[in-house]
Amino acid sequence: MLVRIREWAELKAPGALDAAKPAKTASPEARTRTAPKSFEKQEKQRNQMTARWSLRGCRDQWQRHKNKSRHQTHSLVDFPSPTPRTTPASLMLAHPATTTIVSAPGKVLLTGGYLVLDRNYSGTVFALDARIHVLVQQVQRDRRPGSGEPFTSSLDTAKEHVIDEEEPQTSATQAFDGQPEENIIVRSPQFRDAVWEYGVRRCENGGGVKVSQKNEGPRNPFVETSLNYALTYTSYVADSQDLGSLAVTILADNDYYSDTGSGNDADARSRGGFRDFGVTLQDAHKTGLGSSAALVTALVSALVTHRTMHPDDLVVAREKLHNLAQAAHCAAQGKVGSGFDIGAAVFGSCFYRRFSPSILERLGEVGSPGFEERLFSTVEDLDPAQPWDTEFADVGMKLPPGVQLVLCDVDCGSQTPSMVRKVLEWRKQNKEEADQLWDELQANNEKLRTELRRFSHSRMSSEFESAAIAELYKNVRGLMQQSRNYLQQMTTKSEVPIEPRVQTELLDAVSQVEGVIGGVVPGAGGYDAVALLIQDDIAVVRRLKALFEDYQSKVDDDFGGKIERVRMLNVRHGSDGVRNEYQNARRYMTWL
Repeated sequence: MLVRIREWAELKAPGALDAAKPAKTASPEARTRTAPKSFEKQEKQRNQMTARWSLRGCRDQWQRHKNKSRHQTHSLVDFPSPTPRTTPASLMLAHPATTTIVSAPGKVLLTGGYLVLDRNYSGTVFALDARIHVLVQQVQRDRRPGSGEPFTSSLDTAKEHVIDEEEPQTSATQAFDGQPEENIIVRSPQFRDAVWEYGVRRCENGGGVKVSQKNEGPRNPFVETSLNYALTYTSYVADSQDLGSLAVTILADNDYYSDTGSGNDADARSRGGFRDFGVTLQDAHKTGLGSSAALVTALVSALVTHRTMHPDDLVVAREKLHNLAQAAHCAAQGKVGSGFDIGAAVFGSCFYRRFSPSILERLGEVGSPGFEERLFSTVEDLDPAQPWDTEFADVGMKLPPGVQLVLCDVDCGSQTPSMVRKVLEWRKQNKEEADQLWDELQANNEKLRTELRRFSHSRMSSEFESAAIAELYKNVRGLMQQSRNYLQQMTTKSEVPIEPRVQTELLDAVSQVEGVIGGVVPGAGGYDAVALLIQDDIAVVRRLKALFEDYQSKVDDDFGGKIERVRMLNVRHGSDGVRNEYQNARRYMTWL
């Protein structure tokens, strides 16, 4: 996989790019003095296993290590902070904790809408501070005393509890008749009736691991597909038939969904900052922050971390997690997309150039013969004839000092499906005209990225404020306006509402507000939201909210849209990608 992150990686984590090389055992001085003795002993054993993981190489050794450590567990609240270590991410190791917590961010594609579909072009995507959180807990099921039968797996009668380090560690998957009983229950407790119970089975002929929904209700293809792909990968890596039963909890930061009118801020604060939306998932209105990509990334990362590696390896394992999340997300969508949303969910804010679609087109479906080996080879990037060619640059990029990114949720009475398909059809039929327009838009987007990057390294000072801020605002405002001009041309030529007239009216209005640098309709455009770069000042936010109090569109839209309401979201720029949240475990307790 081609990843242009050397300068950033060496700055943030020296030696991270050499993680594939055998690592030296951490010295005693480097270890945390307060870690439990059993944890230190296990740490020493882990750091001695430094051979590069390959398709067949170290499975027996890994399995023996896993069997020794599987009963060393910690409760959610008492889970100790992992000790510093240098084991490479490629060495997939069993994680002894019974609870794993991972989050991934949403995104906004500031520049590169439609262009990112083609590898000849690129986009600038910013990660947001709104995140999807996934908790994976190992569970066991109680049995009826003297019955010789396990409890039924129905949601009404199954008694599940998280394994605690004080309890005897009976197998979560072994029934009295010797047959495995493995179940996964996924809950999204902020929504009504958002519970999915899955049975787990292994497919013949290397078809992988496949889950099947056991309870009634709508399916969730993103959850189901993520489980299939993550369990297939971890089972193949571990060469293990013992997956264990799991409880998975999914929580979303509040701005992923429009205000439902239920709950209040005080209630959200009392429950870790997560609001009870009070509606079913099907009735919730998304705000377009990339919830599906963040969910898939957080879920597969949590499952892989829970089963196969130490939490501290998450950063250096991002390439593999990226590959796995891309495969799962594309399968859930039923198409191979550009992948910029997964890229941002894994790596954070970055410059992005897509991977070749052919990388995933040969995977096939879960359950097909040889699927597990094809998935492993794809995730590990083992095919020299078809290597991952995704490109990232400026990973973790930040905005210039004094500049902030805000998003506005637009309530508009129009939805236009198949926008991407229509734009691509127009480009195919008018290739010369379209390519010229796309080339000009790409060149302008590159200038905007360069300008933001140039000023992002400046220090906030009186000299910077007086001399550079005016230049920054002027340059960025002009470049964002030029991008809008190109998108308006594409709207007219393709007859697709990329920047429809009601959005033009809104962006023109907010651009007149003091402190607003500029705005765009991000991503694929349409009627969902607008993204603004503003001066990082609460007074600017107040002026925008005052504008939106009774805002309604007045122009006649060519595509029938009418803006009824505009609401500022509380989301802001956040440069981090996927990350562990074990240090914030108490935040989630009231939802478990």
